[in-house]
Amino acid sequence: MSVDVSDLVARLRATGGDYAEVEVKSAAGGLPQSLTATLSALANHPGGGTIILGLDEATGFRPVPLLDTQVLKQGLAVKSRSFTPPVRLTIIDGIVDGAPVVVAKVHECDPSAKPCRVTASGKAYLRGYDGDFQLSALEEQAFLAARHPPAFDRVPVIGASHEDLDEELVAGFLGSVRERDPHGLGRFTDDDELLRRAGVTLVDGTPTVAGLLALGVHPQQWFPRFVIQASAEPLPTDPIGSRARNQATITGSIPRMLDEALAWARRNFDATIVSDPDGSVHDVPAYPYIAFRELIANALVHRDLDHWSMGMAVEVRLRRDRLVVSNPGGLYGITVERLGRDAVTSARNARLVAICQHVRTPDTQARVIEALATGIPTVTAALSRAELPPAHYVDAGIRFTVVLHRAGIGRPRADLNETELRVYGALAARAASVAELEHDLGLSAPNIRKALRELRRQSLVEQHGGRGQPTSYRRRPE
Repeated sequence: MSVDVSDLVARLRATGGDYAEVEVKSAAGGLPQSLTATLSALANHPGGGTIILGLDEATGFRPVPLLDTQVLKQGLAVKSRSFTPPVRLTIIDGIVDGAPVVVAKVHECDPSAKPCRVTASGKAYLRGYDGDFQLSALEEQAFLAARHPPAFDRVPVIGASHEDLDEELVAGFLGSVRERDPHGLGRFTDDDELLRRAGVTLVDGTPTVAGLLALGVHPQQWFPRFVIQASAEPLPTDPIGSRARNQATITGSIPRMLDEALAWARRNFDATIVSDPDGSVHDVPAYPYIAFRELIANALVHRDLDHWSMGMAVEVRLRRDRLVVSNPGGLYGITVERLGRDAVTSARNARLVAICQHVRTPDTQARVIEALATGIPTVTAALSRAELPPAHYVDAGIRFTVVLHRAGIGRPRADLNETELRVYGALAARAASVAELEHDLGLSAPNIRKALRELRRQSLVEQHGGRGQPTSYRRRPE
């Protein structure tokens, strides 16, 4: 019996191939060699993924004739055993536009056995937005570390002392604990004992990693990359060659970084002046501040704290058409599909989460987090009220990314797919080469060239240079 996968293919056509969980191959000449990397990458990908054989991406994912689907299915089954551990597949016959295709569901490898490696070479691969990438030694450490329950937030910070804690934040923390948990942690009347039992310090007064990050005067003295790297895309009026504007490295404890990140957003988010029926006038930001705050708080509190990630920062990238927030470390104890739907409060950094429930930001006196699994629903509701598209969540296993899109901005034609819109939007600020677009967008060069051909066909983009000369593309004047 064949299964109709037209809905899945329709999503691929709509996004132009930018779909991390699905890989399409024409397989007109047999099983492609490139599937070796893809099988490893999808087995390492949270939730696994799907491979479809018999579609040509270059022609808009149209079916191609397959010589023998049975031989392809047998080849997939044999290839799946050439990995350590073996890749688990569910293979079925599919139909797209009335033509037969082969559909293989790649099951996620057990986390205790990751990364899934090619047995012959020992190489392991990771899935990106548009391709498979060999794991670096640092990335492999992330998978190995994930085999054990994390406890890095409980480790003492050698060289730090009680004097390295922020008195204002500590006083607020103690007051909140005693107010909100008077019969539990708050019943300890001695401040030092309460801090010790809360996991902020050890018996000798040495702060823990969690205590220093949440309540420290300057945690970056020990953790230089526990920062927020924020930048905005250049404006059309910026000098030619500008790659970013209002770039900032935000430092301090978690509550102070959270306040400063919101201040950066207020300086950089576009705003629309809106009049209410009662005559009052106010600014409406391009993205709801409350949604941005929740995403930043989650990124800071749930980022990975293992040795492999110590050189990585939380990143904020404000593009013309979207806002991207990412942090090292994938989801822990929950999947993307369950985000905001199940009241799951699992935490990679349990001690840090417990402390941050009682920490308030200095500027707004708001709690950093509630730890009630309300963050994602708050983001969803805020975006809905602002009439913005839902957030797009990407869990790559060792990095978690959230993308917020602006509604309709830069949309020149209703029939352009998402990849074409992204390329068109990227050319709003300056002319760019394919290599520059590849760097800025994270798309593959073939997908970018395909999008550029369509944009040129619609007279939306023009080419400068050509054969034997540096080539760049720019928007035509609107």
